[in-house]
Order: sequence, then C-alpha cells, then structure tokens
Amino acid sequence: MKLSIQSGLISKKLLLSIFGIFFILKSSAQDFIVNKCDVDIYIKEEGYFDVIETYDLTFNLQRHGIYRNFVTNYDLLTEKGTKEKRKIKISNIEVPNYKFITNPSHFQNLSDNLQIRIGDEDVTVIGPQQYQIKYRVHNAFLFEENQIRFYWNIKTADWNSVFEKINFAIHLPSGVESSLDDIFVYTGYTGETSDSGNFDITYNNGVFAAESVPKYKSYSGQNVTVLLNLPLNAVKEIKPLWPFWSDYGWTIILATLLLAFYLIWNKYGKDDKTIATTSYFPPSGIDPAMAGFLIDDTEDTQDLISLIPYWGARGLIAMVQIPKKGWFGQDDTKLTKLRPLPDGAPNYEAKIFNGLFGGKYGTENNEVLISSLKNSFYTNMLKAKIQLKKSAQIYYVAQARKVQTITIVGTLILSTILFFIFLATWGLIAALAVIPVTIFLLFMSVYLVKKNALGNEVLSELKGFKNFIKIAEENKLKMLLHDSPNYFETTMGYALAFGMFDKWASKFEALNVQPPSWYTSSAGSFTMHNFSNSFSKSISSAKSTMVSSPSSSSSGGGGSSGGGFGGGGGGSW
Repeated sequence: MKLSIQSGLISKKLLLSIFGIFFILKSSAQDFIVNKCDVDIYIKEEGYFDVIETYDLTFNLQRHGIYRNFVTNYDLLTEKGTKEKRKIKISNIEVPNYKFITNPSHFQNLSDNLQIRIGDEDVTVIGPQQYQIKYRVHNAFLFEENQIRFYWNIKTADWNSVFEKINFAIHLPSGVESSLDDIFVYTGYTGETSDSGNFDITYNNGVFAAESVPKYKSYSGQNVTVLLNLPLNAVKEIKPLWPFWSDYGWTIILATLLLAFYLIWNKYGKDDKTIATTSYFPPSGIDPAMAGFLIDDTEDTQDLISLIPYWGARGLIAMVQIPKKGWFGQDDTKLTKLRPLPDGAPNYEAKIFNGLFGGKYGTENNEVLISSLKNSFYTNMLKAKIQLKKSAQIYYVAQARKVQTITIVGTLILSTILFFIFLATWGLIAALAVIPVTIFLLFMSVYLVKKNALGNEVLSELKGFKNFIKIAEENKLKMLLHDSPNYFETTMGYALAFGMFDKWASKFEALNVQPPSWYTSSAGSFTMHNFSNSFSKSISSAKSTMVSSPSSSSSGGGGSSGGGFGGGGGGSW
C-alpha cells in the first residue's frame, strides 16, 4: 500500500544531504526542545475533524513564543495513478491563554501556507512552557472506491526542534468501528514507506491511542505520519451543489455584470431606430463640429478641426500652405483672419477661433502659423471639446446622462468590491479578470447616451447626408453644382468631420470644379486633385499640432526585488 501527497514545497531532504544530519540536529535544538507533544484528533461525521495540539517545551534562550506553519495546497496521487489538486482549509483557530496572530481566512485562498504566531512581542520567556493550539480542518479526507482514508502529519520535518515524546489519539465518529489493522504510522525522513515500530498503538471504544516508545526522538527533518482507513460512509464527502460555481463562479458574476450593462444600454443608450432621410445638404443650423459629434456621440478632435474649412467657405479665414525651407525643413500652414466670428457663434466655435487669433475680436493677431501652436493650443482644444459636448445635450435625453454617471460610478465601486471578493474566493486569476471587464464597461459607458426626438430628427438627416457623400454619382453632383456653384466648399467641412474628405473631394476632380479661393498652395497647377492632396496634408498637420502637449519627464529608482496533509512545521521567534 502506497499513498503520496506532495506539498509542492522544496524538499528538506536535499538540504539534509548537503549540510549533513548532525549539523541540522545541533542547530535545530539551540532555541527550544519539545519535551512532549500530545495531539488529539476528533473526526466528525460531517466531513471535517478538530485538532488539539499541546506542546510541553523548554526554551534554552529568551524567546517571545512559537509559530506553527501549515501547508494548505497539495498535489495528490490517487489510487488510480492520476494527479489531483487539493486545497484544505484551517478554521476555528484558538490558542487558550496566549496572544496569537494568524492570516485572515481569505489569505488561504491566495497562498499555499498559513501561519499561527503565538506570543507577545513585548514579552520574552525562557525555560518550561506549555502551548495549546486548537483548529478545525476541512477537505482533508481521501474518498476512494472501497474506503475513506484519514492521512495526517502528526509532526512534520519542518519543525526546528527535537521532539522527545509524541503521543496522539484519534477519536472516531459515534457508531464507526475500526481495528488496529486499519492504522499505519510512518516515521523518519520524507518518503519512508515502512510501517514504523516507534509507536505503541491501542484501540478502545472508538479511540486509537498512540504513544512513542522509550528513547525514540523525532528530529528536525523527520516526520510522524498516520494513515487510517475508515469504512465507507464513516464521514460525509462534502461536495459543492454546483462544482462549476466553486471553481468558475466568478465567470457567471462577470457575465451577469455585462448582461446588466447591456440591459441598461438597451434602455438608456441605444438610440431609437431612425431611417436615414435622403439629403443632399447638412441639416439647417448644424455646423460640421456638431454634425461630427451627433453622428457618433463623441467629441473628436476632427470634429473641431472641420470648422477650418467651414470658416473658409464663409469668408472668415484664408489658408496658405507654406513649403518647407532647406533639406530638413517641414511644410507649414498659415491661417489669416479675414473677418471676425459672427455674433451668436457657439462657445466651442468661439473658443477655437479666438484661441487661434488671440483677442476676442481678432485684433491682437490676424495671422497664425500652425507650427506655432505646438504644445500650447491643446488646452483650447480640450475646453472646446467640453463645450461641444455640453452644447449637444439639447439633442439627448437628460435621464440618459444621469444614468451614465451613475453607471460609471457604480461600475468603479462594484468592480473594486468584486476584485477583493474574487481574490478571497477564487484567487488571483479571477480577481485580475475584473480589470479588463471594468475597462471595457467604462469605455462603453461613453456610448451610454440616447438622443431625444429632436436629436433623432437631426440624426436622420445627417445619416442621409453622410450616405449621399458615400454614394453620390457624377450626374447628381453636376445638378447640385449648377444650382449651387459653391456646393463643394460648403459641404467639405462636413465630409471632413465624417472622416470622408478624400472620398468626397475625389468625386469633384472630373467636374471642372475650381478649388476654394480661400486656400492657396505651392503645389504647381492648382487643380482639384492637387488641392485635395495639399489640403489633406495641411489638415493632418494641424490636427496633430493643435492637440500636442509638452512631454513630461520623470525620474525614479530602479529595483528588483513530506507525507500527508498537515504539512508545515514550526519554530520559535
């Protein structure tokens, strides 16, 4: 009969072979000696057992007390030769008449070990002492086809002391009968499989009593392990009602969280179905920046940049592409204010316009190079985005914004709570899974907005106009240009906001349309094709420059930093 449970810790056997048994024996006995160790084990039919360990010992030096270590994670080799992971749990810890500290109960889910430290850090003792430790052990029976096995280390190799006397008793549940043929005791170094003759064992009235023989001592590096075969149904096998929940219940909770978010979004974030109304012009009263916001519910940099061609078409500004100078120079763009911004312009539009040209009425600076805005204009862009979003709220359901705020705050709070619950219940992997789900929900919360009736009406026109930009045919464009020669100029800002400027401009290249007069370039013969390429480069440069911010620097220091269940040990401190 051979049964193996490995704790996963580095075996002391290798250390013993390196340093030598006598060195270890000498060093382990320097602090204290266990004169007698009594272990009483009460097996409960409910599927757990209670342990009472009593240590009569003598300190050779001034010490605060002792500590008791437990291994809680094991690799089992079953009777079928398969491997099984087993996690035991230690609970109901008591140390009568002494101060003690131990790891919080959830710590056992995160670690392979548990420690009980007994004593007072402000008090030292020497000479004879007695310590008693009480605790309950869960999930430490081996359920096999023909029997149940109780397999426990009475004393482990990791105790840093000599044990001069060891007694233990195992109390069976009421009504359970056994015999001396069912109990086996193994002593010595880890891996010893011969039944030990170092204990006298008796059985009477459901109690196995074992007493170490005279002159027997157990040293550091040696174990005392008991294996007791119990009849089937002697103790209950505690199985979760739903094993999947015990191992992967966290996935159900996260899935429920995602489902709850979807239901909230479906009610407060999903726009009512709108049918795109065929439209050849943008909605009246909607500038390109607002159109760009409403089409995707976000305040993009490109939405605000689209105001530049919008101003050009209205005769407010002129735009000149300046070729690079020298081998290492770069192209630049100059904006010139021709007229002040009309009264009543939206605040986000005024923020960008006045930010470019200085004074409220444009008197301080009528010209600006895009390159001069690097690392300085970004604050205007940030404020303008906030103002754009605020101005757009007349097109949205007010309740949806409140729900969005509540959802964001609730997600942060709930995710924090779930992180620690998952950490304590299912471990680190489950806890870490909360992070990407939280990031996803926070990102999607941006879209937790819903348009009202006015917003849906405008959105319907915008979708229709955007679709026309995408599929417009040459004949229809000719008709529009005949009725409105400046049609391209007045619509190019919207195409830019939709991210479709190049596609829109290419449709006009074969229609003999003159490029906008407010834009000039050094690109040779200024055809619509040349204008499209030049303007795209200028706008791309402006977009990156107007949102650039100074880089920050940081500094800091580098750094780096055997037998059955019941493995662990102890020592003094």
